[in-house]
Formats: sequence, C-alpha cells, structure tokens
Amino acid sequence: MKFGCVFPTTEIGNDPAVIRDFAQAAEELGYSHIVAYDHVLGASQADRDPKLWGPYDETHPFHEPLTLIAFLAGITSTIEFATGVLIAPQRQTALIAKQAAQLAIVSGNRFRLGVGTGWNFVEYEALDMPFASRGPMLDEQIAVFRQLWADDLVDFTGEFHRLDRVNALPRPSQTIPVWIGGGAAPALRRAAEIGDGFIFGAATKYAIRGCQDLLERLDQTGRRDGFGIDALMGFGDGPQAWHTAVDAWTELGADSLSVRAMTASSAMVGEADPGFTSPQQHIDALETFMKEVRP
Repeated sequence: MKFGCVFPTTEIGNDPAVIRDFAQAAEELGYSHIVAYDHVLGASQADRDPKLWGPYDETHPFHEPLTLIAFLAGITSTIEFATGVLIAPQRQTALIAKQAAQLAIVSGNRFRLGVGTGWNFVEYEALDMPFASRGPMLDEQIAVFRQLWADDLVDFTGEFHRLDRVNALPRPSQTIPVWIGGGAAPALRRAAEIGDGFIFGAATKYAIRGCQDLLERLDQTGRRDGFGIDALMGFGDGPQAWHTAVDAWTELGADSLSVRAMTASSAMVGEADPGFTSPQQHIDALETFMKEVRP
C-alpha cells in the first residue's frame, strides 16, 4: 500500500516557501503522491435557486492545480502529482491536453490527470460552459486528450469537438494516466469503460461498496489488470480509523490511500475535523500520519 496526501489548498496560505515545505516534507517522508483539488471560482451559496449545495463557497481559496503542480515538480524529484479532480468539462479540452502534456514533460512523467464533472453549476455558468452536458462532454474530452498526446495529426469530429488535422506539440514521452473521480454510478461506469484509475473521495463504507461495484464493472469489461485505485481518508479520524481503512482497502486491492486534513473537505464526507489553524500543523501532520501507518 502506498500513501499519498491531499494538498491543503484552502488552508495552506499563499507563502511559496510554505507550499515548498509541504511538498518537500511529503517527499522526504516517503509519500508517493500529492493530490491537488480544483475550483477556478468560489461562489456565494446564499439565495440560490436551485440550491448550491457543495462544501465550498466564496471564502475558500483554491490554488490553481496545474500551475501549482508545475511549481511543485520543479522543487521535488521523486514524488508524483495528481489532480483530484480537475473539473474538465468547464475547461477547454485542447488546452487541458496541452497543459497536461507540459506537466508530464517537466516532471519526468510524475503526473496523472484526475478528472471529474464537478457540482458547481454557478462556476460552469461563469466560465461559459454547459453544466447539463458535462457527463457526455467528459467522455469525449478523454478521447481527445489521448489522441492529442499520441497522434501526429488529429482529425476528430464529435458531439462537442471538431479538430481539423491539428496537433499539440510537444507531446509527452508516454501516455498520461487519466483517472476518474466521483461517487455516482456514471463516474463508475466512465472509469470502468475508459479510465485508467479511480479516485474515491472518501474511504467510508459507502466508498468501499462503490469500489466493489467498480471492480465488478472492470471484470465485466476485462479492464481490471493495471487499473489504479486511490481513496482519500481523514486525518482527523485518528490512528484506529487509519489502520481500519488500510486493512479494508488493501483487501480490495487498492494501490494507495491519500490522507486529507482540510476542514471543509472533511466535513463534506463526515470525517472528524482536524481543527488545524496553521500551515505548519498540516506539515507536521504528514509525519504523524506516516509514522503511524508505516512505523
């Protein structure tokens, strides 16, 4: 079992030295990867119809994940990086492919692209992208990504994209793994059919049932070999819960568990609030967790 960590984007602050210290501490402690969340915009939840129900609002800062990972790749040498997840359908497809290829190049193939559909319809509207068609859009985006990363010239016609004999150079030296994130059945279906792995947003019993469903789907599609699984778990839940999760997800055949200590994210899935009030507490927690799960 490998262990990753969630970059505490809403609580780390803006000091680049602190951001560096977090990434380098994770690498030195033996974490396999850092997961970076994505929101382009914050939005007030007050007086919305329909209701905007997500865990974040206009008070939560988000470091842009692709730019962040480019910085982190330049100050580390072995640790890997993942978006967890990039809300791809609210971004331009060819531009994502270009940026992901560049990250793979400058990091020495230490980057995987985690994608999902998201929940914030206000953010989609502000970015002038359709919210209702985000699922089919993501399916088609993944096909376009892979062609742009592999082909000399791409000629693609789909429901949402028309690429007329184009390419995006430089291409990565190997294909970039595309992982899916989410909790609903469409995300599991998408992963089983076209994903390289899946990021579960929690390590709960509900997520375990979802993983069992996913494994059954993978068996049906013949795609289980080499398929990656990661699940996020709460630092605030404490050592006993950590060990329970490690045992359960090891039995499922998961590749890794990633520890998360952000208050808003923990509350979203019912994890105990770590109650951190400083960036240094997040850095110190990396050592606490790793000493417990890998003594």
